[in-house]
Amino acid sequence: MAETLTIGKALNTGLRRAMERDPKVLVMGEDVGKLGGVFRITDGLQKDFGDERVIDTPLAESGIIGTAVGLAIRGYRPVCEIQFDGFVYPAYDQIVSQVAKMHYRSKGKVRLPIVIRIPFGGGIGAVEHHSESPEAYFAHTAGLKVVSCSNPDDAYWMIQQSIESDDPIVFMEPKRRYWEKGQVNVDAASAPLHVSRIARPGTDATLLAYGPMVRTALDAATAAAEDGRDLEVIDLRTLSPLDMGPVYESVRRTGRAIVVHEAPGNLGLGSEIAARITEECFYSLEAPVLRVTGFDTPYPAARVEEEYLPDLDRVLDAVDRSFGF
Repeated sequence: MAETLTIGKALNTGLRRAMERDPKVLVMGEDVGKLGGVFRITDGLQKDFGDERVIDTPLAESGIIGTAVGLAIRGYRPVCEIQFDGFVYPAYDQIVSQVAKMHYRSKGKVRLPIVIRIPFGGGIGAVEHHSESPEAYFAHTAGLKVVSCSNPDDAYWMIQQSIESDDPIVFMEPKRRYWEKGQVNVDAASAPLHVSRIARPGTDATLLAYGPMVRTALDAATAAAEDGRDLEVIDLRTLSPLDMGPVYESVRRTGRAIVVHEAPGNLGLGSEIAARITEECFYSLEAPVLRVTGFDTPYPAARVEEEYLPDLDRVLDAVDRSFGF
């Protein structure tokens, strides 16, 4: 059965299903209970499950993650909300030093099934520290898995799949897309958690994106079709581990690849993806792998964020440059 939901409502419904299924699932974070979160993703959960399972924490991200480590060791499955992307850094030590390493350090005896939800990216006109893209920090860290949804169906299923996983997962949510609607199949998941998918088939070039930039890439493909170019769009979905099989298959067909993400280009996910494509598809490439990214500056004031964020024109310009080789 399909329902029309926003990404935000799909996440809320997915969290609810996970909590109904397993009494060991806890939700914790700043304002997640009575308020329902600043984006209302946890709206109504404390009312229905109580304040022992939906926990309003102090304003202390390191404490949130540290507490989650102890809970996970005791058999719980905590889902931690980091209110905004730029607030995660006080918890960074806990995440990379404890959450990422405990399973390896204990020789497999200890698992930490923790989900760390992070609304990320810009486009909402927010103030400083509210519009960052820190995904590369976590994708670089061995022992963590990192995923990002881009549509309501993936939001609904991926949050449940992440909670069910015995591995710690950083769950990146595209905050500017929370209100976009789409069909959700509430009976069967469309894909496993750690696989990429073709969001739009095409033959002339491959656009690679994740999270908030998938919509931008799809819009660029629609615009390019008016010029007679048939662009394939791949939604990566999983950032660590990267699922590159569909990417290689696509690039070998199209001969061109453009990676799009909001984070700065220097050492971003696009660098790793470009390197892997070049290694595996060198003789199929008709042009270098190009990147369309945020600039290598701190995120700017909201009044000029549209100058910073990759948009349709910048993506189409990269497509033109690719065909210029």
